[in-house]
Amino acid sequence: MARLVVGLGNPGKTYEKSKHNIGFICLDYYAKQKKFKFKKEPKFQGEVLVVGQNVLLKPKTFMNLSGNSVKSVADYYKINIEDILVISDDIDLPFPKLRLREKGSAGGHNGLKSIISCLGASEFKRCRIGIGRDDSKEVRDHVLSDFSKAEMKELSDTCIVVEQMIDFFFANESFQISMNKINVDEKNR
Repeated sequence: MARLVVGLGNPGKTYEKSKHNIGFICLDYYAKQKKFKFKKEPKFQGEVLVVGQNVLLKPKTFMNLSGNSVKSVADYYKINIEDILVISDDIDLPFPKLRLREKGSAGGHNGLKSIISCLGASEFKRCRIGIGRDDSKEVRDHVLSDFSKAEMKELSDTCIVVEQMIDFFFANESFQISMNKINVDEKNR
């Protein structure tokens, strides 16, 4: 059974190291570790990496329209909603905490809102990665600001955990077991 992992972000050099692009950063790390390359797929409005029967996707539609890309890939590869995992930033979690959830609301995240709207359901799995909140900045300015060099180094540890989680997900490991392990490990960090 095919599974889909989506990393959310915005296309272009301007946003490459921004906090909102944490999904892209994690998928790029995964591909680099496995020595895979993403391929531009205009019909999916994104970059796709097929691993066996599984798919990784970086929508190139800008965050607010991510759902269009996710829906087209899910439809093309006949992937069920419960077999989709979305990696996104979360301003309400401290940096770089990870939280896995089997389903939920958009929580104010425009990329998740778009995916829920296009899929017509919210039963896809989520990996939320904390970017923290900066009360001295508007939310938009904070999420679009770049990670510092120190934060990028710390983020590489998070990318290692996400890589393992993706491997578990693709191997059809129980998501509940992954959730318990990762959520507990993150509490103890």
